[in-house]
Amino acid sequence: MQNPKLYNLLPVRMRSALERWLDAAAMLASVRDPRVLRALGPSGVRGLLLQRGKQGGATPMRAHHDAWFDWHYPSDQPAMAALYRRAKEGQWDGDDLPWDTSVDPLDPERPLLPRGFIAAERLGDFGVRLTEREEASLRCAFATWMLSQFLHGEQGALFAAAQVTEAVQFFDGKLYGATQVMDEGRHVEVFNRYLDTKLNRLYQVNDNLFVILDALMQDGRWDMKFLGMQIMIEGLALGAFGVLYRRTGEPLLKALLKNVIQDEARHVHYGVVALREHYTHGLSARDREEREDWAFEVALLLRNRFLAFEVYDEWFAGRLSRAQWVSFVQAAPGMQEFREVMFRRLVPNLREIGLLSPRVAPRYEAAGLFRYADGLAADRLTAEGMLTELQ
Repeated sequence: MQNPKLYNLLPVRMRSALERWLDAAAMLASVRDPRVLRALGPSGVRGLLLQRGKQGGATPMRAHHDAWFDWHYPSDQPAMAALYRRAKEGQWDGDDLPWDTSVDPLDPERPLLPRGFIAAERLGDFGVRLTEREEASLRCAFATWMLSQFLHGEQGALFAAAQVTEAVQFFDGKLYGATQVMDEGRHVEVFNRYLDTKLNRLYQVNDNLFVILDALMQDGRWDMKFLGMQIMIEGLALGAFGVLYRRTGEPLLKALLKNVIQDEARHVHYGVVALREHYTHGLSARDREEREDWAFEVALLLRNRFLAFEVYDEWFAGRLSRAQWVSFVQAAPGMQEFREVMFRRLVPNLREIGLLSPRVAPRYEAAGLFRYADGLAADRLTAEGMLTELQ
């Protein structure tokens, strides 16, 4: 801040808004590839600066893509055909979950998040002290915020899966894509039902997540929809669901997440299968570099999605600066685990589809993300294996 004395004279809410605008401007200014800025910039303005996701109950997003019809109905992708068979066998009904389970978000015996997940006592470093009940309520707020963002992401995945089914050029991919549309509809149903009937609360969509969803809806290229949703959003969601599945003590939520994880593992596998060949042999070097740069910028947006500024605005605006909040969230043990597991899922998939070249690897290294590059890609990790790992 150029003039801290003048800054300190501003009302607290105005200071917070100014910090948010400066953060957004710095993010947009850091994008190196002008093609990526053209793809993400308008959505960045709508989401980060104008906060269109927080301005009402519905947001129109214009779609620009071609629907691909094939009148020969070929069996053209054996790996996708196998996924389609697995998806048909793996369908489940959200009504079969134990919805009669009594959920008390503040029950210390069955906590949504364990006590050490956010280490609320560290707020004392910034002069903020909470009672034991306030700490429990803050953990509940974090869990509710996470589940709200999962729900918003699943709505985006529902729409993107429908678009991908239209736009993908593999007929076996269309058949599998139809099962994913059903999966995503079911995920929207169960997350919304849990938030509505058990937690009685819904947080608005995170601005960083809105930017990505808005950009994906409006990008007409079929492979970008795959890259953004199947690899980036679904890949990180798979890791995030896994952490919450392992750490929650609430049995209904655990059962819900177990079913969702099995679907998500197929979805990410689908993205790897669809893009691996295309990005290795079907793109020019220049176009592949654009995808590399786009994926890196979206990875940073997704990382920032988990800074939980919606919780900050509700609980601590005026008591903590945004910088202090970021320091607190980044050091929270549970949020560190989220980042670790999410990028351990995502970065190997980018490597597998050819978007982690020596050209872009130093940028992942500088962001602290390249250390995940040697992990297993989605096509080598079964849902059963992941659930066993999470026990």
